[in-house]
Amino acid sequence: MAKINYSLDIKSDTTAKAMCYEVKISPKHAREICRELKAMRISKAREYLEDVIALKRPVPFKRYNRNVGHKRGLHKWDAGRYPQKAAFEILRLVKNAQSNAEYKGLDPERMQILHISAKRGRVIEGFFPRAMGRTTPKHGDTVNIEIILEEVH
Repeated sequence: MAKINYSLDIKSDTTAKAMCYEVKISPKHAREICRELKAMRISKAREYLEDVIALKRPVPFKRYNRNVGHKRGLHKWDAGRYPQKAAFEILRLVKNAQSNAEYKGLDPERMQILHISAKRGRVIEGFFPRAMGRTTPKHGDTVNIEIILEEVH
């Protein structure tokens, strides 16, 4: 596996970083959630992700919204879904970044998401057996997600 670096090279005493590699979630769902979390405070981001997991708040699908139904509760948008699996993994990453901030001596209540992005990871190749000795490819997508938190006064 090749080493994956952060998109932004920020080295400061007021920032904390975290990254997860090759998470088996949908890249499209991860991208939509990351777009929604940008510039959010950590407490609000955790609350938002917990509400998505509990099917209380939908995530607006602004790019990948073909054949996506309307959901109640979206502001200035109509198409949305509840990507629970992706929200759970991103919530784990946010908690990890918050722990890294606490370890550095930063105040977790004043932390804000400076940068969060999801990139496609490697494809896990698999095959599904069919009749007459044939196979159909069944590949699994993975995602690399990175987050950088910044202390705001």
